[in-house]
This record gives sequence, C-alpha cells and structure tokens, in this order.
Amino acid sequence: MTRKIRLGAFLPGGGQHVAAWRHPDSPADGATNFAFHLELAKEAERGLFDAYFLADGLAVSFGGGMEGGNAKVAGFEPVTLFAALAPLTTHLGFIATASTTYEEPYNLARKFASLDLISEGRAGWNVVTTATEAAAQNFNLDQQHPHAFRYRRAAEHVEVVKKLWDSFEDDAFLRDKETGRFFHSDKLHLTEHRGEHFKVKGPLNVPRSPQGHPVIVQAGQSDDGRGLAAATAEVIFTAHQKRDTAQEFYRDIKARARGVGRNPDHILIMPGVSPFVGRTQDEAQEKYDRLTSLILPEDGISLLNGLTGGTLDLTGYDLDGPLPPAPPTEGMKSRQALIRQIADENNFTIRQLYQWVASARGHFTIVGTPETIVDTLQEWFENEAADGFNILPPWLPTGLTDFVDLVIPELQRRGLFRTAYEGRTLRENLGLPFPTNRHALARSAVHAAE
Repeated sequence: MTRKIRLGAFLPGGGQHVAAWRHPDSPADGATNFAFHLELAKEAERGLFDAYFLADGLAVSFGGGMEGGNAKVAGFEPVTLFAALAPLTTHLGFIATASTTYEEPYNLARKFASLDLISEGRAGWNVVTTATEAAAQNFNLDQQHPHAFRYRRAAEHVEVVKKLWDSFEDDAFLRDKETGRFFHSDKLHLTEHRGEHFKVKGPLNVPRSPQGHPVIVQAGQSDDGRGLAAATAEVIFTAHQKRDTAQEFYRDIKARARGVGRNPDHILIMPGVSPFVGRTQDEAQEKYDRLTSLILPEDGISLLNGLTGGTLDLTGYDLDGPLPPAPPTEGMKSRQALIRQIADENNFTIRQLYQWVASARGHFTIVGTPETIVDTLQEWFENEAADGFNILPPWLPTGLTDFVDLVIPELQRRGLFRTAYEGRTLRENLGLPFPTNRHALARSAVHAAE
C-alpha cells in the first residue's frame, strides 16, 4: 500500500488557543457541550481523520491556571465522552489520555478495553505520566513524583495493561446455547504480574475487541519519554518547531525501536500542527491576528507559567521584555526546554512568546493558504520528519472546517491522503498490525516446534 499521511484531530471543545472560546464562531460552553463534541466528531469523520484525540489533566490548573479566563479549566473525562460519541460514528478512532501515575493498571485496562468494544475496535490509549504539583496534591501527595520514577512506573504500567488485555484469547467465547458452554476455559489466562510497582493476578474481565487491543499512543520527548515510546508506543505525538529537530526525533525513535527488536514501520510519528488556513495569505494572517487580539495578558502569563513548570512568577516583569530563567522542576522537562528554545531562538518578549504559543503550547503553528500548508506537511512527511500529523485547529468549529474543506482536498489532490477509510478499526486505518494474543502465540510456537 502506498504510504499515506495519517491525521489525528486534537479537538478540546473549548478550542486549542488560550482565547478560542472568546471567538465569535465558537460556543462559549464548548468544553462541556456534548452536542458540540458530537458535531466535531462528525466533522472530523467527514474529513476522513484517523482519530479524535483528547489530552487530559487531573487538576483545575491543567493548561494555564485558575485565573478565570481559560476554557481548559474544566471539561469532560475523555473515556466517558468517547464512550458516548463512538456509537454515533462509524470509522473515526478515539484516542483518550489516561495517567500511569495516578491510575491502577487493572482499572485502566478495563475501561479502555470497554471503550474498544463499544467502538468496535476504534479506541486508543494516550499514555501519560502526569506532571504538575497540582495533580499530585489531588492524589494523596504533597508533591509530584520525580520524573525518572514516573517513567519507570509507566513502563511497568504499560506492560501490565498489555498482559491484562491478553487475558482472553480472540476466539475464547463460544456462547453456545445448545451445549451451555459460554467460553473456552483454557483460553482465559491469569496475569500473574509481580514487579517494582505493581502486583496484579488477573485475569481482566473484559474480552478483546476486533482490533485486538487499543492502539497505544505516547507523547514523551525527554530521554526517558523516548525510551518508553520506542519500547511500547504504536503512535507518538510530538512537538517541534522546525523540520531538523523533527527529523532528529524521528530517526532517533526509529533507531531505538530497532534496538529493542521492534519494526520501526509499526511506530507512527505524528508532530502537532496548528493551522490558520486562508484562501489567501492575508486572510490566514487576519484569522491569526484576530484570535491573538483576544488574549488577556493574565491568561498569557498563566499559560507560560504552566508550560515552564509552574514555578515561574512573572509578577512585575515587563511584558515587552525577555523571559526570565525558570527554576527547574520535575514536570514536563521536554516542554519546558522547548518553550525556552522558542523564546531564545526568536528573541521573543514575554508578550510575543505567549502570543506565539497560545494556539498550540509549543506545537508548530502555520499561517497560510492550503497550498503552503500542504507544502510544509509534504516536506516533513517525505523527509523523515513525520508519518502524519496531529492537527490542532486553533478555534472550533471553524478551524476544523477550514482544514477539512481547504487542506484535505489539496492533500488528496497530491495523493498524500486517503479518499475513503481503509477499514473499520483504528488499526486498519492507521496501517498498524493486529497484535497477536501472547498466549495464542506461545501455543503456536510450541506446536511449530513439535
């Protein structure tokens, strides 16, 4: 099959941009409006996107603080939302974020396996380790665990979840009313995991779905994050401002995957892109300028504080002066470094920095026509910088509709993107292999050796 660009749609109902909810085209209550999320899901499916993706946080301060001007302050829990949306769509995948730091493997495995069944094989799990002191303080801690500890726990957490998802073999269920046999008891397996962080006997009480188990997604960019992604992830979301840093990340992940015995083609790397699309360059720029004008300075400052680790107090600093040094934290180290890099390389003032990252928090922002935007996507795709992209429309629904109506046709005209879904499961549409049940695989190996 000809290699095609894969596309995720990152669609928080309140919009990506810190001031998105203030745009005249956006519903002010979009973050918690189910009908609006359904509209977004149907629009993404019209555009033939692979999946609807949602990030998630475990504290009110996620994404920029508690000052009152940010629509990210409150929203839906993603798995719950996607369980409601999945039956109302047919092909669109649903990738929900859940934490390895504050969730137990059994409960997490159970709810994602359930979402996978409800969606008939269209679920994905975005594996996160959850940074921020605010989240830690909601889970019996005074401060967050160290970065390295969170990633060690995450690696074992994913291992346990995958074991649990293999509890039932694919053909375990007979449901034979004549004989009264509901399932093959020899095709149900204990987990029997004992490790540094978890002790889980199993088995899981949810069967496998048409795609085997949910697609595993990860977004870490630190060295620990890269190691986890290369060993476990099937899709990797990543943030880059330039093609050369995206290429370094892409090549490093593929090499690490080979090093642990994985096929690098079975890992899709999808940088985030926030597009402001116009039929002309001036129209695109006008859309960018209009949204930028809606940023309240206190929200911009709060956003920078969140992205730099939550310890940077900008009180009293000149907004038209440089960003001061931020104290190191145990939070999202790679994102903290990226924000500093953006500030330094562009010689941005505090005001210019929050205006630039307001649309995508460090992901690549493109302001242009469909042709210029596709030029960039194609250049990255064809030069070992991306297998696809996670699209972050700055405001909703118009930013998504602009992409579907203007950019998707240009991608299709160049033969870079599908004109119809390839299958019904998320794996089929992403071109990822079906994960053979480990117990069935072991039995086959024994039979082959006899």
